[in-house]
Amino acid sequence: MAMPPRPFRTSWRASSSVPPLASWIRFARSQQATPSGTLRINAFPTAAREIFPWLVLPFLRMYPQVHVDIVSGGFDLGVRSIDLVPADMIAVPLGVARRNVVVGTPSYLKAHGTPMAPQNLAEHCCLRVRLPDGAIYRWPFEKDGQSVHIDVEGAITLDEASLARSAALASVGLALAMESDVRDDIEAGRLVRVLEDWTRTLSPLSLYYPSRRNPTAAFKAFINFARRHSGGSDAPGLSTG
Repeated sequence: MAMPPRPFRTSWRASSSVPPLASWIRFARSQQATPSGTLRINAFPTAAREIFPWLVLPFLRMYPQVHVDIVSGGFDLGVRSIDLVPADMIAVPLGVARRNVVVGTPSYLKAHGTPMAPQNLAEHCCLRVRLPDGAIYRWPFEKDGQSVHIDVEGAITLDEASLARSAALASVGLALAMESDVRDDIEAGRLVRVLEDWTRTLSPLSLYYPSRRNPTAAFKAFINFARRHSGGSDAPGLSTG
């Protein structure tokens, strides 16, 4: 025999079973039909430059009510090499080929010659880059299973790797750069690749994020957009638990 329903009572006492206000806000945002709000993406400068033109900007054109904030902490999504994504994170491979290149202007190479092996860099002015810990970045090379790191010399040391492109274009010396940063210059003939058979292919980038409940419409839209445009459709699904 079914028991009659108990009368409804109200209470002003806080209950542990009532979700906090922040949870209700997240739930409400997840139900939005139109993606909006802010997405915070953590990415080191090189990765941010790589994904910006083909992923972030097209996404913003499609979803103009979303604001993307590239941050160093407190983020919704991260970007890093797929082999460095923590095991407890959900990863969405971006499938973008990445490679280091050594480049110089035609006029620099005409004046100083073309290095044929990494050891020849000792005869050249190279644009050195200082890492955040203060160490000078050693240029990595690899060929036929042989790996070598060269402590290059040059007249300029930079804290920001992207400045090396400007110096290289001014014929100051050779620069080690991400191919994506100088591709237009190479295609236009402003810069020339050298040591091509020694430059390494790097692990592709990946978006990553923790499992979460009630992801916002903007968050879901960005993940789905990344999968469609990066060939990562076989990546793990967006977790709702």
